[in-house]
Amino acid sequence: MKKICLVFLLIGFQQAFAQDGKEPIKVSDMLKIKQLSAVTISPDGSQAAFVVNSIEPEADSKWESKYLNQLYLVKTDGSADPKAYTFKDNASQPSWSPDGKQLAFVRVIDTKPQIFLMSLSGGEPIQFTKFKYGASNPKWSPDGKQILFSAAISLRELLKDTTLNPKKEIPKWPYEKPGFDQNQQLIANNAKPDPDGNLDEIRAYLDNNANDKKAKVINKLNFQEESTTSAEISFNHFFIAPIANGNQTSAVTHGFYRYTSADFTPDGKQLIITGNRDSLQHPDRALESEIYICQSDGSNLQKILGAKGMQYNSAKLSPSGKWLAFQFGNTSFVDVPQLAFMPLNGTSKDIQVLAFDRNKGGLTWTADEQWIYFTAQSNGGQPLYRINISSKKAEALSDFNSGILSFDINKNQLVYVKTEVNNPSELYFSDLSMKKSNLASSFNSGWLANKQLSYPEKMSFVDEKELTVEYWVMKPINYEAGKKYPAILDIHGGPSAMWGPGELSMWHEFQYYASKGYAVVYGNPRGSGGYGSAFLRANINDWGKGPTFDALTYLDKSVDLGFIDTSRLAVTGGSYAGYLVAWIVGHDQRFKAACSQRGVYDLSTFFGEGNAWRLVPNYFGGYPWETATKAILERESPITYVTDMHTPYIIFHGENDLRTGVIQGEMLYRSLKILGRTVEYVRHPGGTHELTRTGNNRQRIDQMLRTLEFFERFIKH
Repeated sequence: MKKICLVFLLIGFQQAFAQDGKEPIKVSDMLKIKQLSAVTISPDGSQAAFVVNSIEPEADSKWESKYLNQLYLVKTDGSADPKAYTFKDNASQPSWSPDGKQLAFVRVIDTKPQIFLMSLSGGEPIQFTKFKYGASNPKWSPDGKQILFSAAISLRELLKDTTLNPKKEIPKWPYEKPGFDQNQQLIANNAKPDPDGNLDEIRAYLDNNANDKKAKVINKLNFQEESTTSAEISFNHFFIAPIANGNQTSAVTHGFYRYTSADFTPDGKQLIITGNRDSLQHPDRALESEIYICQSDGSNLQKILGAKGMQYNSAKLSPSGKWLAFQFGNTSFVDVPQLAFMPLNGTSKDIQVLAFDRNKGGLTWTADEQWIYFTAQSNGGQPLYRINISSKKAEALSDFNSGILSFDINKNQLVYVKTEVNNPSELYFSDLSMKKSNLASSFNSGWLANKQLSYPEKMSFVDEKELTVEYWVMKPINYEAGKKYPAILDIHGGPSAMWGPGELSMWHEFQYYASKGYAVVYGNPRGSGGYGSAFLRANINDWGKGPTFDALTYLDKSVDLGFIDTSRLAVTGGSYAGYLVAWIVGHDQRFKAACSQRGVYDLSTFFGEGNAWRLVPNYFGGYPWETATKAILERESPITYVTDMHTPYIIFHGENDLRTGVIQGEMLYRSLKILGRTVEYVRHPGGTHELTRTGNNRQRIDQMLRTLEFFERFIKH
């Protein structure tokens, strides 16, 4: 009897496969996806360089694979396919020389990033910098004689560096080491280390232990990184080196401050720099940023824009140097910064705001200085926009069903990378209006040619706050009218992320679940990005109830379409969505199985455990010890409702995840285990918060398969 059943199952599969001659997406297809980025057009417009990220097998392991970034070149007239420009090791951050004859790029050597130069006429790349602190983000001077770059330097290194700190100065802001006045503890202690010596010798001995990593002495506020804790304070500085000799490096920025961006003015005589050097607070407490101008050697630094409680960033000069475009906003990240421009030699009174209520990126001027191009997540897509500085009107050049991941313009040329449902990442050419676009690559189209895909259908409703909530429904592949299918409600994190057909990170997961016979429902509940400031802030003091209402409402409306079986529902999500899954199963019993990845379940503990701790004061208005805030955090924490959680539950956390903190997963697991609930806990050794996006590929596949396998235990096809 079992053999007969197996035969019928195989026949059924063959019939389904034969519907259109295409096969379903496999979990291992994740390893085939190539992602394109960092598009840059040559000065004469004849070529474009870009980066291709691929996943390649590890030579010594059957199951392991590694990420590889390589540079590619393509002729913009479409006369030839893209060709690899680098072939070994990783290469990134391409930058054209002004004459278009060389490319600078970055490659890691001896654990440090360094800049390489390569001639387009051929030959091997030449290492340009051998800077002891590393070198990243190369930018050529307009005359092609120098390269500007950045490097990260620790406080300990900066205090000792006789070139960068010849006067042996110490910070003017408080180092915050208890019991010392005026940062005197940062002055070099020349005593001989001796555990049995005098106080200076004991301190030297203790400093030696810290330097040898036998102790981490933490005095700074932000001590959690993504995968480890650190007592170091670091500063991003900018340097310049002549093309004739990359070892003749000189500092452009100085001091115990953090700088985020720098670029030449069109005449090459000055630099526009963004950073924070106004505040006398510790760098971890200073959230402001300012825009400065200085001579190309860093001298005569003058502030253009800056104010207490404000961030000014994304500085971009127009081609002639007349206009400065930038973004500004308050230091809270639960907001949408404003886009503006002003004359470079003007004042704050000359600022003209270009109203556009979305987060904007990649500001780029046109040659005639009439338009600013940028991308912005919006309504499930990431269109390319342009805004006219005279009329102040913006227009979308691409649609909400795709995402422009990278772009560059040159005169009337536009080269860009696009993601969409039928292809996760390819390169395109077009004119500046995007009305005539041509596909320029086939990095994914080849292996996708024989794949069956599910296409999402977009829908929306208006919630009780009169917010329009958009969502998408994907039918399982081989869908047949009249049949009912199990469904997965997939929720995004952030909480300010945005999902839709124009978002790349979930392309494979959604398609894989659909290939396994599930309908997939996803959307953007209140608090999501891509819908403006009011929508973004609609979950202030309300992480649980309101977003749950939106998510369950669009699930209900998806059920109303008639093909979803309400007795076979699952829910999953990561980070903030891990939080929301826990909240949902503590308040609703409709799901047969649930999965939380790298979630937050107790907000008071999260405040101390995760490096994203500022979410607490930004969203809930205070700190766990404050009476009013304490009550809110208890009300909004899923762990408060753990006794009401009865849904079979699998919980994931990367062991090195310090963005949300691994103890979050263990608290929820242990609580459910004590209560005798159906729960399973999976930790991925070495995994960080980015495990499902940039983590170990074997673990990425493991998490997806374990989720599906767990669902299958309780949801019977």
